Amino acid sequence: MIFTVAIDGPAAAGKGTISRAVAAHFGFAHLDTGLLYRAVGAKGGDPVAAARALTAEDLERGDLRTLEAGQAASRVAVIPEVRAALLAFQRRFARRDGGAVLDGRDIGTVICPEAEVKLYVTASAEVRAHRRWLEVGGDEARVLAEVIERDLRDSERAEAPMKPAADAVVIDTSALTAEEAMARSVRVVVGKLGRQP
Repeated sequence: MIFTVAIDGPAAAGKGTISRAVAAHFGFAHLDTGLLYRAVGAKGGDPVAAARALTAEDLERGDLRTLEAGQAASRVAVIPEVRAALLAFQRRFARRDGGAVLDGRDIGTVICPEAEVKLYVTASAEVRAHRRWLEVGGDEARVLAEVIERDLRDSERAEAPMKPAADAVVIDTSALTAEEAMARSVRVVVGKLGRQP
């Protein structure tokens, strides 16, 4: 069975948590596409060469969830040649047999416009910054400034800007618990799939 769930949204909105939960609930494979860009940024050097040479092992680095890796990912993600190098990998993963969940910023709009389910998971910048601060610590005001800066860069880039697909279901997690957000997302997938796992 080919069935793709595309989950997009800004940093710390909860899309990773939701994506993992949806994948586990339905037995689908999961790909956090942001890790691809984080790995390219973390490798340093020429980002285009790094994207073309990316391996599965590169996605296992322990430093890919840091604030610095997120900023590096956002910087390399604006490079069209980097995006092109990673596009085919993501599309193959998305249409694998057995179902797949991909989360990122342009899955429903660019990578998998044919996805059977498209979710756009968001929350206010303040809520997302607080969540990120709880993860990484430091100065909360600085974390908020970086979240806002990254949102602007991701949504205003010329190549594949972050925005909800026209047919995406928007889920605002600002006032939802993780369990509520996951349950809402699972219900959307069940509605499209026509069955529980």
